[in-house]
Amino acid sequence: MSNFNKVNVGQDARTELHDCLSLTGAEISINNLPAGASVPFVHSHKKNEEIYAILSGKGKAVIDGETVELNAGDWLKIAPTAKRQFFASEDSGISYICIQVRENSLEEYTANDAEISQ
Repeated sequence: MSNFNKVNVGQDARTELHDCLSLTGAEISINNLPAGASVPFVHSHKKNEEIYAILSGKGKAVIDGETVELNAGDWLKIAPTAKRQFFASEDSGISYICIQVRENSLEEYTANDAEISQ
């Protein structure tokens, strides 16, 4: 059995990588909203914070009633209980990655979690 999984994703409206990469510690989705479109619901989470990376385009997120403008290169972290909804701008689509992880679960990272191989 291989120690890695690889997948190529297209430009679907939403691609969830949980199953195709056999993820065990995070949920990652690739999202593409055309100009003028929005996620059709407001949502929050019980345990997972979300980290968003804006890949291209522009739009906005409404988080607990506050509007946050989004542009390519922006990163955004949202606490689990915050109510959120995403919108593409009227003149530009928006593409973004959403990473869900359990809030306060990170114990070690980068060098502290690495083992140098010879």
